Amino acid sequence: MAKIVVALGGNALSRDGKATATDQLAVANETAAELAKLIAAGHTLAIVHGNGPQIGNIILHEEAINTDKTPTMPVDVAGAMSQGQIGYWLQNALRNQLEQIGIKKPIASIITQVLVSKDDPAFKNPSKPIGPFYTEAEAKKIAKARGVTVKEDAGRGWRKVVPSPMPLSIIESDLIKIAIGNGAIVVASGGGGIPVYYDEHGRLTGLEAVIDKDFAAEKLAETIDADILLILTAVDSVKLNYKQPNERSISEMTVDDAFKLIARGEFAAGSMLPKVEAGINFVAGAKKRVCIITSPEKASKAIEGKAGTRIINS
Repeated sequence: MAKIVVALGGNALSRDGKATATDQLAVANETAAELAKLIAAGHTLAIVHGNGPQIGNIILHEEAINTDKTPTMPVDVAGAMSQGQIGYWLQNALRNQLEQIGIKKPIASIITQVLVSKDDPAFKNPSKPIGPFYTEAEAKKIAKARGVTVKEDAGRGWRKVVPSPMPLSIIESDLIKIAIGNGAIVVASGGGGIPVYYDEHGRLTGLEAVIDKDFAAEKLAETIDADILLILTAVDSVKLNYKQPNERSISEMTVDDAFKLIARGEFAAGSMLPKVEAGINFVAGAKKRVCIITSPEKASKAIEGKAGTRIINS
């Protein structure tokens, strides 16, 4: 049986713009039902989730009550809040699904800090939009008052943008390994993990940044020596000529194939591109490794080789 790191995209928790806790827990239960099939088959799971809609909602709430007595929390703190929130939903949903099929396993969400370099080039070019939309005038007023960067976002309005640095290592890696080694299902590196660095005094310090969830999942998979990186997203496989009349699915590609397709510009930045890049990084690290990209509802079939896209060594 395989050791699998599962990277859950936003659609694994939130769909069709429905954002109430009840709605998101219902979607989490659908995702958990599919993951329960993998656990029932004997696989070991560690789960990484995205937090785009959730951290945006947290920041929106923070902005709405921003006063001297209830000041807005920084992005790293909002990320920690989202880890607790989503971790609860996933723990609850997965435990309920497993108990329905007679499986009892410990499930733990670990608030996870991820080390990044303060000199990462991303800090010179913040590009990750977060939080609510503003008019240009509102955004520039906020930028001046708070010293943050704002940018226009695809014609929809102006938003705060933060850096998206690459993950270097997982601070809680030893704890995660101990939990998995003792049979627990672990939810870790949620939302890409809380970005931290060591300051001049050697103390871990949070940063206003958001780490890409797929790269964080790859780092976790590498750290625990997983066999499979399973990336669950809105499509059931990687596509060529996406949303074009000649669109077609890729069932398998080697690392070399993937590099060639990236060079041709086949994958959209901020969408499929980081998923494929994360897959390449993971697979290239050891010959036995496989990355699979598919949708949540096809997770178990993809592990059986009956769905999704597999990235393998040549």
